[in-house]
Amino acid sequence: MSEHRRKPPQPQGGGRAAARRGQSGSSSGRRAAPRGATGSPSDSYGSDSYDSGGEERPYGSRAEARRAAQRSTGGGRRRAAEPGRGGRRAAPGGPAGPGRGRGRAAAVSDKKRLIDYPRAGKYGWQRWLPSWKLVSGLCIGFFGSLVAVAGIGYAMVGVPNEENAAARSQNNVYYWEDGTQMVATGSGQNRQNVTIDRIPKAMREAVISAENKTFYKDSGVDPMGIARALANMARGGDTQGGSTITQQFVKNTYLSQEQTVTRKFKEMFISIKVGTKLDKDQILQGYLNTSYYGRGAYGIQAAAQTYYGKDADDLDESECAFLAALLKGPTYYDPAGNEGIDEAANKDANRKRSETRWRWILEQMHNDKKLTDDQYQKAIKRYPMPQGRKATKGMTGQISYLVDTAKKYVLNHSNITEREFDRGGYQIKTTFEKDKVEALAQAVKKVEKEKLDPENRELDKHVQFGAASVKPEDGAIVALYGGAGYEKGHFNNNADTSGVPVGSTWKPFVLAAAMEYGTYRSDGVGVSPLSKYNGNDDLKVRKPDGSYYLRKDNSIFRQQNESDYPWGYITLRKAMEQSVNTPFVQLGVDVGMARVREVAKRSGILDQSMVQELNPSFALGTSTPSAIRMADAYATFAAAGKQAAPYSVTSVKLNGQEVGGFEKPRVTRAIPENVANNVTNVLENVIQNGTGKNALGLGRTAAGKTGTTDENKSAWFVGYTQQLSTSVAMFREDPKSAKLLSMNGTAGEKSIHGGDVPTLVWTEYMKAALRDEPDPGFPEPDAIGKVQDAAGAPSPTPTPTPTPSETVSESPSATPSETPTLPSPSPSETCGFFGCENDGGTENGGGTGGDVSPSPSPSDTSGDVGNTRGNGNGGIFGGPAG
Repeated sequence: MSEHRRKPPQPQGGGRAAARRGQSGSSSGRRAAPRGATGSPSDSYGSDSYDSGGEERPYGSRAEARRAAQRSTGGGRRRAAEPGRGGRRAAPGGPAGPGRGRGRAAAVSDKKRLIDYPRAGKYGWQRWLPSWKLVSGLCIGFFGSLVAVAGIGYAMVGVPNEENAAARSQNNVYYWEDGTQMVATGSGQNRQNVTIDRIPKAMREAVISAENKTFYKDSGVDPMGIARALANMARGGDTQGGSTITQQFVKNTYLSQEQTVTRKFKEMFISIKVGTKLDKDQILQGYLNTSYYGRGAYGIQAAAQTYYGKDADDLDESECAFLAALLKGPTYYDPAGNEGIDEAANKDANRKRSETRWRWILEQMHNDKKLTDDQYQKAIKRYPMPQGRKATKGMTGQISYLVDTAKKYVLNHSNITEREFDRGGYQIKTTFEKDKVEALAQAVKKVEKEKLDPENRELDKHVQFGAASVKPEDGAIVALYGGAGYEKGHFNNNADTSGVPVGSTWKPFVLAAAMEYGTYRSDGVGVSPLSKYNGNDDLKVRKPDGSYYLRKDNSIFRQQNESDYPWGYITLRKAMEQSVNTPFVQLGVDVGMARVREVAKRSGILDQSMVQELNPSFALGTSTPSAIRMADAYATFAAAGKQAAPYSVTSVKLNGQEVGGFEKPRVTRAIPENVANNVTNVLENVIQNGTGKNALGLGRTAAGKTGTTDENKSAWFVGYTQQLSTSVAMFREDPKSAKLLSMNGTAGEKSIHGGDVPTLVWTEYMKAALRDEPDPGFPEPDAIGKVQDAAGAPSPTPTPTPTPSETVSESPSATPSETPTLPSPSPSETCGFFGCENDGGTENGGGTGGDVSPSPSPSDTSGDVGNTRGNGNGGIFGGPAG
């Protein structure tokens, strides 16, 4: 029989096996353990454990006995309750024998373990509950390790022998496109240490009350602050607020500004050692002399001169509280604004943040008994508004705006902070070409001198210009005009700021969208520029469902032109030529303003510079891109639809080492080639026959568009050749409120249009910039789309077939002309790539529709767009202008 085959159960009361068990039990003086002695749940049978005669019921088999033994041990030490013969108890682990009564698990549990976890001899949740011995042992070990690590770290980290670059005086050096030096500027020219006795007591107390109340009592390290900083680092957040004044001094003087765990531990250990070597006044003096206060000012003396034009020891309590507030972060607490770095750092927001923190610091000083009641009331009575920005050495003329633009680009395309950048040591190579920058500035000055007389005409005062010139299919900014210069108190970079509506220079984006996508009536087929739309004034704009746009009062919205000339239904080409508004408003609605916005964005216009409400007026340029972005967007047309983001920096080095991230922007396909070429063809006609005729003085092939806005508050011209795309903006601005003023009457003219002064500036500059350059013209476009007239347009009448004349001319020409002579176009007739068209209008302005963008929108919300200059939202580099 196989030894693996289970034997049948033996009879309960007899058989040879029973006899053997009985004999074995009697011979050894022991008996088998009764069923109830195993401790197994199956043993709890009540009266069934023994038979009626009181005899023991033996196990049915060895396998059952083995299973019962395994159930009974469980790693424990229980023994059978009933003793065997001879006064000895049967082993609970098996049927008989002293060595078989315990299982292997029980034997293992008897061994002493270094860490008794999970706990032996415990069951259920108690098995996983650590003992107090284990907990206390681990705590002692953990804190002991910390002490050991701290001791080793303290011993290994020493105080550096000299201050690092953060505390030394350095400059940033900017270079022209050809590699020659433009200017050296930075903290190297704006840094001066002062001793503690020359730092006002109010300044010292302001910093202590605001940042480290226990400064004179603590060891120089805040363990809880460090823990918070490390936790923030682990989450990827900011580490600000995790340092004492001593730690900040150590970071400014000896360490880099990188936010790493290693640097944080070094800072901690060096701070402890510095606290034992220097007294508190020395530490506070060092901190105030190495801190960054914004505007390139390092140290309290430079800050006092920069913001208040006085020495540090002449500051009063209120001014000290203001400067202490800057230490929170000058980008966001300087009331002059830093919108080029972050759009949230605009003037209004910064002023509010600064005043709130200034007030809080004075309150803390008062609460800490550092200011008496009288001192506090005097200090908090008036916010100490600082002086405006000042020109530093070399930062004059257009250099100041070039540096401003390049700095913004660096900060927006790297991980370099403004504080690090202003510390100096950087070499920045730009895209700016010196001869073109000078040519643009001279063009503005020449036209200003010819047209404006602010000494004798009140309406010629406060006129400003902004301009930029960009290379198509590259994006390099070769020149810009930002204003009169820092030295004349003009710190806003007009080339790289928003707030000036672009007017009718927006219409090419509407036409491009129509050519690419068609209208809701053309089944996705592009619209031909020969399609006709109603050009009459006071047009009711129709929605795709046939209803009209309404104002808030439910009256019908009516779109205005500059004049009430009755154009009738004219081609889009003619409407662009004469800048008639109504056709492009209805076209924009038919195409979908979202499509227009998409095309403008792909061309290079930033989202944040476009108005959010896509009402009919959106088609007429209520948006406010910067001059740089408009030049770059038109460069997309010049490059046959290829787009490259504008850039002003080609390389950055820190102390001679290359900084990554400044490769040329990638060129992408933004607009279909034939769409872009057709737009260019239409814009060529604007210069040849329309509102841009003053650009004919360039003497070469060019395309462009004029733009004038509501109430004549701004005027633009944006034009291009294949080599350069240049935009010029002109506007008047109230110097106090920064609101735009009407230019009606400026330059002695009834109104200023984009085809006037801005076009003259553009032409003067482009003449000089393109001198000795070839005239490649533009690619010849293919016919595009289909003629899709607007709803309500009269059906075209068939052209009658001419009947041959039976009468021969009585006076034929003696010499037949080899070239047939075409009739000259009438004032209302335009000839171009698409042939001649007659729209019954006048040539260039007798009844021109003009460039003016209307003030009312269907919801009456866009009428005041552009009345106040923006704070950088339409800047070159995104989010923040820059």
